[in-house]
Amino acid sequence: MINPAYPESELTGKIIGCAMEVHRVIGNGFQEVIYQRALALEMAHQGLQFAREMEMQIFYKGTHIGTRRVDFFVEGKVMLELKAVIQLEDVHLAQAINYLEAYGVEVGLLINFGSKSLQFKRVMKKPRKL
Repeated sequence: MINPAYPESELTGKIIGCAMEVHRVIGNGFQEVIYQRALALEMAHQGLQFAREMEMQIFYKGTHIGTRRVDFFVEGKVMLELKAVIQLEDVHLAQAINYLEAYGVEVGLLINFGSKSLQFKRVMKKPRKL
């Protein structure tokens, strides 16, 4: 899972490994909060530092317009958005990418525990157009 082409590849690989362990142990079919709690335990067990339900400010053209809680912010580098749906949709991916932009974070993961097999997507901030 480590790919030098992706920023924070080693860290995202560890996070994905934790998510795989959670999914292996409890499977699919629970509410998102159950996966949040289990993943917090697994990441702590693996020695990862994180903030759960971290409130982050959202700005529009330099003006604060609100806040949103990110599911996890890991090692001060990776935003983690969890879902517990049957299938990830384009809207979930767009949401995760928009959160990266709004928070000013470079790398994130979108992880879905709701399907029979764990689904995950690495997301990166879109390059700015000149």
